[in-house]
Amino acid sequence: MADDQPKRKGWKAYFEFSEVLGYFFRKPDPDRPKSFSLKMMHGVNKISIIMFLLGVIYLIVRQLSY
Repeated sequence: MADDQPKRKGWKAYFEFSEVLGYFFRKPDPDRPKSFSLKMMHGVNKISIIMFLLGVIYLIVRQLSY
């Protein structure tokens, strides 16, 4: 295998949720700017991530039940 080709990570890479969980459970950063718009943006992002994951779980369960 040549060195310029990226290495394959396998199926574990598809089910790695460490970055998603890190987004939900991170410590407050005192250097980060605080504004109402930024808080609302992060709130909407969290809601959309949760809705997406629930949709994926629903589709997987629906496929497995047939």
